[in-house]
Amino acid sequence: MLARLLGPQKRNLWFWIFTGPFVLGLIVFTYVPLLWSITLSFFDARNTVTPTHFVGLSNYATVLGDSAFTSSLLTFAVFSLFIVPATYALSLGLALMVHRLRFARAFFRSVFFLPTACSYVVASLIWKMSIFNGVRFGLANTVLRWFGADPVAWLSTTHPPWYWLVIVTVRLWLQAGFYMVLLLAGLQRIPRALYEAAAVDGARPGWQTFRYITFPQLRATSVAVVLLLVINAFQAFDEFYNLLSTANGYPPYARPPLVYLYYVALGQGQQLGVGSAGAVVLALIIAIVTVAQARWFGLGRKEA
Repeated sequence: MLARLLGPQKRNLWFWIFTGPFVLGLIVFTYVPLLWSITLSFFDARNTVTPTHFVGLSNYATVLGDSAFTSSLLTFAVFSLFIVPATYALSLGLALMVHRLRFARAFFRSVFFLPTACSYVVASLIWKMSIFNGVRFGLANTVLRWFGADPVAWLSTTHPPWYWLVIVTVRLWLQAGFYMVLLLAGLQRIPRALYEAAAVDGARPGWQTFRYITFPQLRATSVAVVLLLVINAFQAFDEFYNLLSTANGYPPYARPPLVYLYYVALGQGQQLGVGSAGAVVLALIIAIVTVAQARWFGLGRKEA
């Protein structure tokens, strides 16, 4: 077995020396916890990660019958309804703008990509304490005061739900640059000859070339971007928790699935079995939605 891994004359030795630590880390920190979580989902595990009593599908029934879990899925649906099209539109606009620049293209690409390196926790605290602070000294309320409007408690006002503005804008600022780079790579792959042929045929630069050449040629990249945006929306946690949680706990509104699972598994009851079942259900939902989207968009389908 060892000789087969090393190959003839140990030609694969350096391959395993360099990749071995990463493979081992992937197994220890990803696959083992994943399999252990699936195992825990079939056991009654409270305040411990050691399975105690086999309960079968009881944990799954508890999760699916909990109105808080279904409410968290509704929160995700609302969040994705805002963040997915907004991020795609902003990223595409930035990519088109940077792609058309004749000078300092690398500078502006770096500037728009830079927020991606910022921590979600740090950005959430800046949005919460400086920009959308509920007191009149916050930046947003200062601007409102210039126009004679009253201050707004952005994160605690539910009618209308102003907290969505805070959550969506911080996520938009953090991730738009990353998807801009992906779309920019797609734009750079479009052959210049297509635009030259369109100009010969009388197509006007601007909306016509974008609608009939640029956007169709970005189809594969756009599908990948939308899939990544939906998956990332499912995994939203940091901005919700750091923006809405207070010393009194988390409010009953705007709880995405991961915040729900956090309080189930690590809250007062520490029902790790139920939390693991919820994580498995969430993973299955993400997989089903991703496959359904891929088939709907025709990802991987050969062009006719």
